[in-house]
Amino acid sequence: MLELKDINTYYGLSHILQGVSLSVNQGEVVGLFGRNGVGKTTVMKTVAGWVKPTAGEVLFEGQSLTGKTADQISRMGIGLVPEDRRIFPGLTVEENLNLGFLQSPGMGSAEKRIKLDGIYHRFPRLVERRKQMGTTLSGGEQQMLAIARVLTGKPRLLLIDEPTEGLAPLIVQEIVSLIQDLAKEGQAILLVEQNIHLALKISQRFYLMERGQIELSGASDDPTAKASLLDEVSV
Repeated sequence: MLELKDINTYYGLSHILQGVSLSVNQGEVVGLFGRNGVGKTTVMKTVAGWVKPTAGEVLFEGQSLTGKTADQISRMGIGLVPEDRRIFPGLTVEENLNLGFLQSPGMGSAEKRIKLDGIYHRFPRLVERRKQMGTTLSGGEQQMLAIARVLTGKPRLLLIDEPTEGLAPLIVQEIVSLIQDLAKEGQAILLVEQNIHLALKISQRFYLMERGQIELSGASDDPTAKASLLDEVSV
């Protein structure tokens, strides 16, 4: 579904991604791990079109994303849940959710209502808060809103950046259960997560980044690959 081929990305003179290649298959959760500052978020932003690579190619369902804007990429079926959530101030929960429909401009009003009802069924906390300003929600509720807003656009690939960071353990479990449910429904997900032990439980494969490059990859349930990963991150 997603393939990065030798991607190089710069911020000014800083060479952030240095020949990154990775893939995500249909219905697969893939973990992307590494210390802060190694380029994980830049990978996500590059796929979503927020940052343009200087070399290499990103393919989505076999189609090159070269030259496409972030808006075009979103409408192709790639949804990014950024680390900072980007809840719009001055808008209610429901108004934030309605912005997600911009990813699917051909969706009619009846279909939007059905989709929104489905979102509320999946996120019952948001039903209770739907008239509340989005920025007044708790951190966990804002994370749910950020994921829900992307799901309104019916993405075929989800990019989720640090979904559990700073959240209470009970909320973390809710987010994990949500990701597991989406995976069971066949949603392809590229997941950046600092809690590696947690992420290994919900992913099929992983990549470890170091200094802008892929240092290690393997199956999450492979004891040898898992041990190598944990040795690398504990150094």
